[in-house]
Amino acid sequence: MTGTASAGDEGRAASAQGIVDEASTASVTVDGHGIVTAWNEGARRLLGYRATEVTGRSVAALLPDPAPTELPRSVTGLRRWSGTVTLLHRDGRPLTVGLLAHRRESDGDGWLLVSPVNRPAPLPEDDAFVRRSFTQAPCTMALYDTGLRLRRANADMERVMGLSEEAMRGLRVTELVRDPESERTEAGMRRVLETGRRQEIAAALHLVGQERQSVWSMSFAPVRDAEGRMEGVLLTAHEVTEQHVARRRLVLLNDASVRIGSTLDLARTAQELADVAVPWFADFVTVDLLPAIESGEDPPQGPPHGPVRLRRVACQSVLDGCPEAVVRLGAVAAYPAGSTAAECLAAGRPLIEHVTPEALDGVARHTPQRAERMRRFGFRSVLAVPMRARGLTLGVATFSRHRQPKLFEQDDLLLGEEITARAAVCIDNARRYTRERSISLTLQSSLLPQGLPEQAALDVASRYLPADSRAGVGGDWFDVIPLSGARVALVVGDVVGHGIQASATMGRLRTAVRTLADVDLPPDELLTHLDDLVNRLAAGADSAVATAGDIGATCLYAVYDPVSRHCTVARAGHPVPALVTPGGAVEFLDVPAGPPLGLGGLPFESTELELAEGSLLVLYTNGLIEARGRDIDEGIDALSEVLSRPTEDLEATCDALLRTMLTDHPSDDVALLVARTHALDASHVATWQVPPDPAMVAEVRKNASRRLSDWGLDEAAFVTELVVSELVTNAIRHARPPIELRLIHDRTLVCEVSDGSSTAPHLRRARTFDEGGRGLLLVAQLTQAWGTRQTADGKIIWAEQELPTRGSG
Repeated sequence: MTGTASAGDEGRAASAQGIVDEASTASVTVDGHGIVTAWNEGARRLLGYRATEVTGRSVAALLPDPAPTELPRSVTGLRRWSGTVTLLHRDGRPLTVGLLAHRRESDGDGWLLVSPVNRPAPLPEDDAFVRRSFTQAPCTMALYDTGLRLRRANADMERVMGLSEEAMRGLRVTELVRDPESERTEAGMRRVLETGRRQEIAAALHLVGQERQSVWSMSFAPVRDAEGRMEGVLLTAHEVTEQHVARRRLVLLNDASVRIGSTLDLARTAQELADVAVPWFADFVTVDLLPAIESGEDPPQGPPHGPVRLRRVACQSVLDGCPEAVVRLGAVAAYPAGSTAAECLAAGRPLIEHVTPEALDGVARHTPQRAERMRRFGFRSVLAVPMRARGLTLGVATFSRHRQPKLFEQDDLLLGEEITARAAVCIDNARRYTRERSISLTLQSSLLPQGLPEQAALDVASRYLPADSRAGVGGDWFDVIPLSGARVALVVGDVVGHGIQASATMGRLRTAVRTLADVDLPPDELLTHLDDLVNRLAAGADSAVATAGDIGATCLYAVYDPVSRHCTVARAGHPVPALVTPGGAVEFLDVPAGPPLGLGGLPFESTELELAEGSLLVLYTNGLIEARGRDIDEGIDALSEVLSRPTEDLEATCDALLRTMLTDHPSDDVALLVARTHALDASHVATWQVPPDPAMVAEVRKNASRRLSDWGLDEAAFVTELVVSELVTNAIRHARPPIELRLIHDRTLVCEVSDGSSTAPHLRRARTFDEGGRGLLLVAQLTQAWGTRQTADGKIIWAEQELPTRGSG
């Protein structure tokens, strides 16, 4: 049986057999110069030329003369052109064809020209073809009339809805789907009818027959008749649930990277993990850590096996107050072997457990309260992820679902593992920071003064506040050092950097300052020696871990003499001290800045000033006046404002300064030293000029004895006479004028002899038959302390003895 097939039948038959007739399309390529480079069989069928007759020739030979006006005048910037053009057939007749031209990206300015050899005309059976195409389309489609009632639905719409087209015909979207999103869907369709413009929305729908919500991308297009009148709306929908879930996973990962680890607070970091996971990933989250973690200690090596004790540090729930929780925050609970947490930690990998009646019975045998909560809230699935960082097991994060219908699956396990791993690294950083901060604080506390020494020159109050920042504890320090002659040295310093290294360096510098102060060096010379020490440390001479440039510091050193009321100050790159006069005026002392310690080779200068009794000296580190969002000038102004309202209580003054100047979380350490000056008047000081005559020694002893009697210190007369006799005799014999004796009655009794020589005496061992050499040894044995200090005109030899206890003897 034979028959004649139509063109449409032939095309469909060819497609059914997977055959494409390349010769049905005329295809020609032209280079940038208009030369034909390729000519296929379809072009021969259309224009009659064989490839050998055209290839290599200008394409202009195919155009009539004159050239058709329908061609574009310029092709610059064009990537494609479409239109009708008149060409010359091989037999000479003009032929009008539809032409589509593509610019060939691989050939510079070349073009690909295509045109169908036979353009098929519409056929009567095409309407049925279109209807079948609508019905069998792979996407969900439905046609609604202007009353927004369904007229047609394709097979995929029937599958999604679980209803036949007949059952849905005549119903609105809001009647087909009982979901809040259906109202928004119908509103979009209504806008199409009102505006005539296409609308697109995304909606999450819980359709009948589906366990969970599905996400859809929907498009509403107007349908018009031949005259352009609105006939209805075509709904096209594609399910994008998987793409939506993938995007949500990426959002969750990004959210975790931004929100987890915002601080170095261990509990807060754990809570950030729980907050990130709820509500999208889980309905209830707990974070439990091994008890050793919170103290900064290293947990035992390897995963824990058997029963494990964990401390609850964070939890979060979709329900207010986390009613699902059995263990309260901060409490330690035991998890038996076989529990989800214990098994997860023992295996060292994530574990998914779906909650079944049998599983609940197993939980109830060991922890009945936990099983009761799981039953009450309808737990469906649990994901436990071990928290590991740098090879250490820190704890476990447990994610549970009781509202979400979807059970945890492999993709969820990978996501949970990823966000937990990020949190674990942050928690380990917080643990290590806590440990180093604790060590630094302990070290620094041991190096700072445990109590201020007793002395009569100054009333002193101090504060030290460590930084509350990721940088860790710094190297700020202060000290109060009693010196000879009732003088007192005040020191405030700041080592560059933070952490244990800064604290250790601070300890070295504080020890060095005390050693140099014992030598009674002037402030500028003391800073010079301290600068040399810092340079040696920075060069690695004294520290194997130090490298050049690693160590630097600032320091302020002041010496106050209550007899003269003179204060000598020098500073090395340190903030200037503040002075509050007895009248309440505040000024910042004009002390030459000097370079920071560690630069080397630059001089330091001292400033000497006379202070009225009752003046207030305020020494501090830069952490007091520098803060985020505030420059130094603003800090100085704020400090001046607080000091302009002084109180008699120095402790209250310190508290007011810290309360006003600092935020809740200072970013740098703060050392503060506040001192009120006292003066020793003439009633506590006695001075005699001594002629350089040995015969005057007896007279000097008598003068000293009379003054001790006036002070009620007769019991100290014997020792004092011996000391005066020895020191004055040495000055007369071995030094040069002027010679002066001074007695100071303070908390101790101080005897000072000054002369014009810079040669310092020293102890030596006298032989049996030596007539001299025992004087200083005798002084050293009879007094509490003795020493020498250089002056601008010579030296002072001093000896200090304790005052006798009244009523003794």
